[in-house]
Amino acid sequence: MAAYKPVVVQACPKLGEKITQDTLYWRGYKTPVQIKEFGAVNKIDFSPVPPYNYAVTASSRVHIYGRYSQEPIRTFSRFWHAAYCATYRDDGRLLAAGSEDSRICLFDVSGKAPLRQFEGHTKPVHLVGFLSDKYRIFSGGDDYSSKLWDIPSATEIISYSEHTDYVRCGCASKVNADVFITGSYDHTVKLFDARTKSSVMTIEHGHPVESVLLFPSGGLLVSAGGRYVKVWDVLKGGQLLVSLKNHHKTVTCLCLNSSGQRLLSGSLDRHVKIYSTTSYKVVHSFNYATSILSLALSPEDETIVVGMTNGVLNVKHRKPEEKNENSQKKRQPAYRTYVKGRTYMPKQEDFCVSKPVKRVLRKYDKLLRSFQSSKALDAVLEPPIMLHTPEVTVAVMQELHRRGTLRSALAGRDEKQVNLLLTFVARRVIEPRFTPVLVTVADMITDIYQPVVGQSEIVDKQFLKLQQAIGKEIDYQEELLEVLGMMDTLFATFTKKRDACLEENKSNGVTELIEASRNY
Repeated sequence: MAAYKPVVVQACPKLGEKITQDTLYWRGYKTPVQIKEFGAVNKIDFSPVPPYNYAVTASSRVHIYGRYSQEPIRTFSRFWHAAYCATYRDDGRLLAAGSEDSRICLFDVSGKAPLRQFEGHTKPVHLVGFLSDKYRIFSGGDDYSSKLWDIPSATEIISYSEHTDYVRCGCASKVNADVFITGSYDHTVKLFDARTKSSVMTIEHGHPVESVLLFPSGGLLVSAGGRYVKVWDVLKGGQLLVSLKNHHKTVTCLCLNSSGQRLLSGSLDRHVKIYSTTSYKVVHSFNYATSILSLALSPEDETIVVGMTNGVLNVKHRKPEEKNENSQKKRQPAYRTYVKGRTYMPKQEDFCVSKPVKRVLRKYDKLLRSFQSSKALDAVLEPPIMLHTPEVTVAVMQELHRRGTLRSALAGRDEKQVNLLLTFVARRVIEPRFTPVLVTVADMITDIYQPVVGQSEIVDKQFLKLQQAIGKEIDYQEELLEVLGMMDTLFATFTKKRDACLEENKSNGVTELIEASRNY
């Protein structure tokens, strides 16, 4: 009996990923650590001073974590309702947070009870931050107002009511101690100066603003809302420089690295995009399990922390750089060590021992070897194989068709199995590499299960999807044939014109030659 030959799976060439310096750098982070919080993480903020602890706001608590700790080293839980936007002061000693009950609490990071409580908002406060002079706090709430507070006296300095919807984000200028910026769901970003009674600049973003970010120089402003990240030139009166649309869902958070050369954005589409601030092109991307609400990068770019809607905190640390300066280089064997014995020819009295190579067959190969066609097809219709390696499923179908047992393998299936088959065929039949095999499979399925059409609503829907997919593909093919016909006509016209020009040039050359000989 001849040995069984495994199914040959058609290998298609894959486009290699372009490896850049950014790719190598951002891949240099360790496997993430997952920390479960009590609710959705709405804000993450790193302390500006060593050891760079970070504050996490979730539910009605604010946790402070050490860089490498998986348990909070301090907890602030003196909130009656949900807490929002816990933010460090520039010296890392004070922490301010808003709350659902319209209060603003100021904490000493070494204590537990609030040092100050600021009351003046009438609805939840989602925005809290410190001005760069360290003695004033700005805030924004769902009462459409933005306020400025004095820390020593715990009093309100000034209130602005220019927004017409919730104020949900903001930032302060590090260059000017009187300037701060707020973003609102009324699609606008407003720049305020504490020395004036009204905003000094209004920028129309076009979508509800979820996050704003000011570059350290104070000249560029980044706003995020909807699927757009927009960069504005503040020094030119709020002129739009670039609009980025690389996310598929709402962008919720923004962050800059320590050098200001990379901009990070997190979105509800589960992705973190990293842009170059010179070309504003995506240089790398991270993928996460669920939608992202908050994002922060440590001051030394050693840690990336991402907060998600399911309350999970994802923490990535950079791998330490290996120092090979003092380590001695391991001596490599000489070249003759590798080639030794390669050209040796056995003598007549030598006894040659051959080591048999054991072949490991896949599950579907074992079933095909024992002629269990239906079970072999079931083995390759498992979701992991269908989704990630569809070429294996198609290769087994092709082998069954070659053997003449494909029809019997497709027959006798229940509603769930037929639904699975039709789903795979409808999704993959339009791929050119699979079309010849899957068209045959679709014909057989239609012939076998035509008598039961109308008995199952699920199967009927899959048949309709298959019909629509094939109909669209036929339309595309017809359009392509029309385009090919047009191109053939154009090419034929260009060829005729070129031939006519060549003949004209030749005739002109002959005429000139005759005239020259006559003159001679």
